[in-house]
Amino acid sequence: MNVKNFILAGVVGGIADFLLGWLFYGILFHDYFGGGEPNLTFIFAGCMSFGFLMSYIYNNLASIHSLAAGAKAGIGIGVITGLMENFFRSSMEAQPNFQMMAMDVAICLLMGAGVGAVVGATLGALNKKSA
Repeated sequence: MNVKNFILAGVVGGIADFLLGWLFYGILFHDYFGGGEPNLTFIFAGCMSFGFLMSYIYNNLASIHSLAAGAKAGIGIGVITGLMENFFRSSMEAQPNFQMMAMDVAICLLMGAGVGAVVGATLGALNKKSA
């Protein structure tokens, strides 16, 4: 494993996830998913964790090093993680909101594609530099 590439792609992916989350949850769907004031430190830590997850999968397990391949793989990862998050969150609710769950999974799909594309493109660029 190239640790430098893993870290750089993870950081870039985490920042992309943070910005996409701000766009979707903070601006476009704020009224739909609204609530109290979020703890941005924890949100940023979660976004960085997702960026590193994508970087680890792409760099170590799947050898994904392009924007298109990253976006395609990111769609699957986004849907799976979106379902996982929503099932866990809904497990504590008396009456789950299935419409909200579906909307959130769709947003996770889009964010997964975006983060995956950025991580894949970053790893591709870094691999070209080191070749």
